[in-house]
Amino acid sequence: MKLELDKLRQSGRISATALAHGRKMIVPGARIEDIQRAVEAKIRELGGQPAFPAQVSRNHIAAHYCSPPGDPTTVQAGDIVKLDCGTHVDGYVTDNATTVDLRDGEGSLLCTASRMALENAISVMGPGVSLTEVGRQVETTIESMGFRPVRNLCGHGVARYTIHCSPSVPNYADSKAAKLRPNMTIACEPFASDGKGMIDVDGTAEVFMLKRDLRPKDNLPAAIEKALQQSDGLPFARRDLERWLGSLKAGEEALKVLRKKDLVDEYPPLCERTGVRIAQFEHTIFISETGAEVITRLPQ
Repeated sequence: MKLELDKLRQSGRISATALAHGRKMIVPGARIEDIQRAVEAKIRELGGQPAFPAQVSRNHIAAHYCSPPGDPTTVQAGDIVKLDCGTHVDGYVTDNATTVDLRDGEGSLLCTASRMALENAISVMGPGVSLTEVGRQVETTIESMGFRPVRNLCGHGVARYTIHCSPSVPNYADSKAAKLRPNMTIACEPFASDGKGMIDVDGTAEVFMLKRDLRPKDNLPAAIEKALQQSDGLPFARRDLERWLGSLKAGEEALKVLRKKDLVDEYPPLCERTGVRIAQFEHTIFISETGAEVITRLPQ
């Protein structure tokens, strides 16, 4: 287990460093595609690979806003901006997120609600702890500040070459939640909302993932099959297809083929209604025999 944990810790350091790098770029006028690409470049520079495309979600968009190539969208004064990124090192995945509130600043109550909910949730984690209690910490913390947790988004387990697996880590006191076990790795991500706390899909998907391993009978063109091997079975973006295949046109053709053969799942943005503001903070946590280690926390 020591070698695996070393790789997980390395992955966590890279994720946290890349997140901090991207956070500094969140200023009015910044192109969100530039932020996403810079975060992914930092992950590679530090010796990891992106575990999923970096995403920058603004205001009522809770998650999964990933820029298409050439996206003109910029950060606006007054936005509340979530940055979500992850790394894998030899398949060992870590996931983290942060929020910048350009209206209310560092003292933003909405950001504080999400950040404190995360810390309070971590404080009760350990082997044998029910995730019902973890969710209760998130829910009571956020509601005590006058906001609502997003109930139909949750944290999740991570595993080797797997960004989402059991257990679900609820943002409320779900009585059916599982218990934490030793050697489990989870991502906890409280979303705090000044709206109803329920999201739905809205918009065009830019994040994709193969539904299964490719097979000879899929009869994919050799160039597409070779390109997709670089995904390691993890989520990828339209910009990744462009990079792997050499041009945006080739990437678009590959996506058409994959859709026609029903080989990809698609992940569109997750949103509340326009006007709502949502904050998100996230860490990856390793559950040991004796406690919980935050893998994506940088040393002070």
